[in-house]
This record gives sequence, C-alpha cells and structure tokens, in this order.
Amino acid sequence: MNTSTPFTAREKPPQSFGGLWNISFGYFGIQIAFALQNANVSRIFQSLGSAVDDLAFLWIAGPVTGLIVQPLIGYHSDRTWSRFGRRRPYFLAGAVLAALALVGLPNTGLLLIAAAFLWLLDASLNVAMEPFRAFAGDMTSERQRAQAFAFQTCFIGAGAVVGSLAPALFNWLGIANTAPEGVIPASVRYSFYLGAVAMLLSVGWTVFSVKEYSPAEMAAFEGVAEDSGAEAHEPLVYPRSGPIWVVVGVILLGLVAMLGLDKQLYVLGGGISVFGLMQIGVRATTARGALAHIVSDLAQMPPQMRQLAVAQFFTWIGFFIVWIYTTPVVTAQAFGARDTTSQAFNAGADWVGVMFAFYNGVAAVAAFLLPALSRRVGNAATHAVALLCGAAGFVGILLIRDPMLLLLPMVGMGVAWASVLSMPYVILTRVLPPRKFGIYIGIFNFFIVIPQLVVATLMGGVMRSFFPGEPRWTMLVAALMMAAAAGAMMLVKENTEGTVA
Repeated sequence: MNTSTPFTAREKPPQSFGGLWNISFGYFGIQIAFALQNANVSRIFQSLGSAVDDLAFLWIAGPVTGLIVQPLIGYHSDRTWSRFGRRRPYFLAGAVLAALALVGLPNTGLLLIAAAFLWLLDASLNVAMEPFRAFAGDMTSERQRAQAFAFQTCFIGAGAVVGSLAPALFNWLGIANTAPEGVIPASVRYSFYLGAVAMLLSVGWTVFSVKEYSPAEMAAFEGVAEDSGAEAHEPLVYPRSGPIWVVVGVILLGLVAMLGLDKQLYVLGGGISVFGLMQIGVRATTARGALAHIVSDLAQMPPQMRQLAVAQFFTWIGFFIVWIYTTPVVTAQAFGARDTTSQAFNAGADWVGVMFAFYNGVAAVAAFLLPALSRRVGNAATHAVALLCGAAGFVGILLIRDPMLLLLPMVGMGVAWASVLSMPYVILTRVLPPRKFGIYIGIFNFFIVIPQLVVATLMGGVMRSFFPGEPRWTMLVAALMMAAAAGAMMLVKENTEGTVA
C-alpha cells in the first residue's frame, strides 16, 4: 500500500530549551542506575565471593536481556498508542521495575540471587531506556535532532557522575565503605537506594511533562495518510540463512564439548543456534508478528546502519571490558589490594567510582562541543577521532599507577563516551523511516549487546589463558577494539542532507 502521496510533509515545531530538557530529563535517573551498576556490580560480586576470572560470566544477564528486550520494546512502542502516549508507558514501567531491582541487588547475601537481580535491573533499564532514543526522534525535527541527542548525552553524563560518586560521597559523610565478607558495605546500599528514588522522580518528570504527538500528527509530519492498518500489508523479507546459523552454532557447541573449551561458550553457541532456528521458523510459517517484523527489518537494514554496526560492535567490546575490569585493575595496581574486605580494596573501588564520574562529567561537556567539530569534518570522522581518544585513555589505565593521575585517561574515555551516545544516532536517524525509529533503534542495539555477550562468554577464558592474575592487560585488548572501531567509522558513508544543529 503506497502511503507516500499526495500529502505534503509538515515540519515539526521547534522545541524550546525547556522542551528539550523535559524530553531527555528521564535519562538522568536512568544513567544514575546504569552508573551504579557499572561501577559497583563487580564489587558486589567480588564481595559475595566471585573470583575475578568469573566476573564476565556473571555479567552475562545484561547482554542476553538486552538482545531480547530492546527490539521487542522498539517494535511494540512503535505501535502503541493510549491515553498515556506511545513511548511514555514503557518509560514508567521500566522505572518502577528498575527501582525495585536497585533496592534488592545490594541486599542479597547470595551470589546467584545478586546475578538474578542484575538481570531484573538490566531488563528494566532496557524497557525504560530503549524508547528514549526513538522519543527524541519523535519529538524533534531533523535539524534539532543533534541538539536533542546532546541533551540526552548531557543528562547521561550528569546522572553517571552522581551514580559513580555516590558510594564515595556517602563514605565522606561517615557511612562505612567496608563490611564483613559476604556483606555489601552500607555506602553502596545507600547509593542504590538513592538511585531508585532518582529513577522514579526523573523518569516521572518526563512522563508527566511531555505530551506526545498523536498518530494523526505524526502522519502529517511524515506527509502520509494516517492508516493504522498499513503495517498489516507491509511486505516482509524471510531470510534463507537460518540453516547456516544453526550449523555454525551446533559446530561451536560440539567444539566446546570435544575440546573441553570454556563452558561459557555454550551460551554463545546456543544463541547462534537459536537465532538460526528463529529465522527458519518465521520463514516456514510466513509469520507476521513481532518476531517476523524484527527478522525482516534486520535483513533490510539501510547500508549506513550496516556500516555503523561494525563500529558499534568493536566499540562496545572495548567499553564492556573496561567496565568489568577497571575495579580489579585499579584496586590491585594503584592500591595494592586484592582482599575484598580490606580498607585498601574498598578505597580503590570508591576511587573507580570517582574515575567513572570524572569521565562522565567530561562527556557531559563534550556532548555540546562535538557537533561543532562535526560541522567541519563530518559526523563519522568526528566519531572516529573520539574513539581514538578512548583507545588512548584505555592504554593510560594500563600504564598509570598513581590514583590521581588515573584521572587523565578518563578525559579520553569521556570524549569517546560523549560521541558514542550521540554521533551514531545522528547519522542513523537521517536514514531511518520515522515510523520505525523504535524497532530499528532496538535492532541497532543488537550491536551493543552482542559484543557484551561476546565479552561475557569469552573474556573469562582469555583471562585464564593469557592474563592469569593480571587483569590490567584487558585494558590493552579494550584499546585495540576501540582503534578497530575508529577504522570502521572511516568506512561509513553518511547521508549528508541537512546540517548538525
């Protein structure tokens, strides 16, 4: 069904400073929660008895959850409309569930239950966060989109500063940052409670202060007729590659069993096989539900999205390695501590929070400076330069042993982080159909969570085989991944219509 004529598209009205603020403010609380997770979950797992080599596997809940949840939320939020809006019901539901997980995670005394709470937290944050990228696209015109993503990045940076610093600030107020073995320090627990409250308040602000455009208004902005049944007639693509994926997955599973490889690779092999079976199933039944649409849209990604996906894959391998291993690297290398009950270890873990707060503060400032560079050299080149800054920062973590000097690498990491949160989406939203912002941004997140899954299943084995007892060398691996991502960005062919605001 052709819905592209004879209507004239109407540009969305420009958002004021307050409007851009309200659209993105929910990210402040979401990122406080993410920062608490990134800076403290390894600490919690180690305090509950996890070995350093097992940390990556315990983090596996996040990427597996994101792989499932994000495209489904994107698909359904594209098609949702109620008196509460299109994206906002997902924001609110995710915020409530994430708040419950934040309260539960530091209060369990068992490692497996803590891992289960991490799964709930990551799933809930995905439900709340995934529609926010599409929301910025819904509520702004193309000429304001870079501004909207800059606001999001600023709130992400500010929220991460608060979340990363919270344990150290509570300790400064006299709340203990040490505890007996198997118990989470009070400063960490109070920080997670703070995150729960901030999550509810900031997301609630966006939910109740922004009025979404109606389906009729969105159709007018696209220059098409409003037709709620149009998607029912959309031709779908059913890929033929399902059997290949199944064979690859089965071979990997067989090699793990025959060669006695790390059992964590069963997760990766199983995931590849399930992806192939999913393709076979939708092709055999010519299904038209959410799964079929996700598979079809994945097969029809715009060329720029495929190019960006390669860079995203390497980028997120690098960041995920750093988030997992910075705590054991800094506590051992800069504070000389491996005993998780010691004052030195917990002082080092608090300092990691300070380091993460610093790079997020840099990101909040850099978010408004990168568009100026992109106007001169383009979004892709700007992102490549920023990724190289991140690579240099990761090398700095490897080499520097003085705690104060470890703030210097955080400058490069902050510049990279600001770009990761904005530039790929500026490039991407210029080539996506507006009615599919949600599902395509959900699919784009595959290339965030798949590398996380790769790290979670492989990095423990890499540690045991190549860096036994020396986690600092993981920083070199992360730096090489970021350099590869920068190289991939130079191959991205941008849609140069429009300018960066």
